[in-house]
Amino acid sequence: MATLMAQGASHGSVAPGQKHFRRAKALGTKVEFTVFHHEEKRANRAIDAALDKIEHVEQLMSLYRTDSQLSLLNRQGALRNPHPDLVTALKKSIELSQRSEGAFDVTVQPLWKLYAGHSDSRSLPTEAEIGKVRQRMGWEYIRVEPEIIYFDRPGMQVTLNGVAQGLAADLARQALEEWGIENALIDAGEFNAIGSPEQRDSWHIGVQHPRQLGSIAKTRLQGRCLSTSGDYASKFSDDYCHHHLLDPRTGLSPLKLSAVSVAAPTGLEADSLSTALFVLGPEKAKEMVESMDLVDALFVSKSGDITATDGFPLV
Repeated sequence: MATLMAQGASHGSVAPGQKHFRRAKALGTKVEFTVFHHEEKRANRAIDAALDKIEHVEQLMSLYRTDSQLSLLNRQGALRNPHPDLVTALKKSIELSQRSEGAFDVTVQPLWKLYAGHSDSRSLPTEAEIGKVRQRMGWEYIRVEPEIIYFDRPGMQVTLNGVAQGLAADLARQALEEWGIENALIDAGEFNAIGSPEQRDSWHIGVQHPRQLGSIAKTRLQGRCLSTSGDYASKFSDDYCHHHLLDPRTGLSPLKLSAVSVAAPTGLEADSLSTALFVLGPEKAKEMVESMDLVDALFVSKSGDITATDGFPLV
């Protein structure tokens, strides 16, 4: 996911408590907590509990941990007694695949590995190579049941990189709230906001410019989550035409957008939707967003033009 930058906000209602900040590393990125509470001990325990939740998601869904449930599923093609959170993540992913007509597809992992393998020699896969790999893909061939997850096609592999960070932020938020935290910002690759910072009416988040340092837009986040997907996060060609955001229906990267930011009620929704909308392209993406409750999006074209749905919380 793309980098988002927390920034200052305008003055408004006062959120009580002292500011507590913690930075850690998880999910292949930095994780930051900004918590306001008048008890330092409670604030730190709340952050500890939230980090435990993020570690839990990583143990389930990391592709880099050979003992994670997702790694076991990819190696074996089946996984018995999956954790309910993994079942939920996959079911939500399949629902979005259906809704986006296949623009979002967690079985894209073999395609990503094909491109990543070519990047070492600064080359791109051939059409034949892409076609062969796509025979091992297809969200329709994932079977998800409470007792077992399995693939109906040989050689399939799943990535939850478009889901895991959002789910981790959601579970971390739940942990903070269970400890009585009413005002906090979680940055787990996706932003999840609780309340507002002290002496301010909302959290302001800068969305990273896709082609230069600094932000291209600022958003006011209150009661929703924010995620950005951009072509610059992991590119396979210097012209940004080939990158990690791949259309599973063609095997190629979409050419119209450089970034999409999504504001949604949950981190999981924002995370997965930012990928799906990027692949769909601005016209179909806007139609999809406008059909959903409490979801808004900002689109940055390859030329740097910005458009947004009416409810996107721009400052």
